Amino acid sequence: MRPGCSRPAVATLTYVYAERTAVLGPLGPSREPGAYDMCADHAEALSAPVGWDVIRLPGIDSPPPDPPADDLMALAAAVREVGMLEDEVMPDPASVHVLGRRGHLSVITDANPDVPRH
Repeated sequence: MRPGCSRPAVATLTYVYAERTAVLGPLGPSREPGAYDMCADHAEALSAPVGWDVIRLPGIDSPPPDPPADDLMALAAAVREVGMLEDEVMPDPASVHVLGRRGHLSVITDANPDVPRH
């Protein structure tokens, strides 16, 4: 992504200074010093300084389309519904024994012999 551009990057620009060449290729797997990630629009509009060549490698893809709003809303509603379940399983405070404490953390065990231990 170019500084100031909020669109997703699809290509990586690198320079070969000794050969006065700008190379635009597929999006790199990681950030590299001297490499610039670019969105599709900026990659398409790229030009080189006078006396330089631009090499455009194959494999530059368009960004994936945004999911339809109704799918996104359905996913958000499903997540919200799961988060609001009222029948949460809570341990019986009388059956929990504190084995040790350090700061605000506690090591606990269930005193109920019917609970399988792993």
